[in-house]
Amino acid sequence: MHTIEATLLSPGNYILQGDLVFNNINKASIKLVNFTQSATTISIDLQRLGKIDSAGLALLIEWVKNSHLHNKKLRFNNIPAQLTALAKLSYLSEIDLFNEQNN
Repeated sequence: MHTIEATLLSPGNYILQGDLVFNNINKASIKLVNFTQSATTISIDLQRLGKIDSAGLALLIEWVKNSHLHNKKLRFNNIPAQLTALAKLSYLSEIDLFNEQNN
């Protein structure tokens, strides 16, 4: 199982890698992305994710909440099909979580 890592590529641009699953997520996971930074838009590339479960989806939803609290736009890029399917099973559409930049 691969732990979650968020690499800051440039201000406001992250790439997430590893397995976004229950065993890898803890309170520190919420802080992988810095929502207090000066960038007004934060982009998170998801192309390097491995396994994803409902806990991973919950973490992304928590990041959406944090982006609202800090008045940031949040974009998820290269969304894996597995995550889209999981969101649909959870009655979240792509528009709800991924396409509206979470304003």
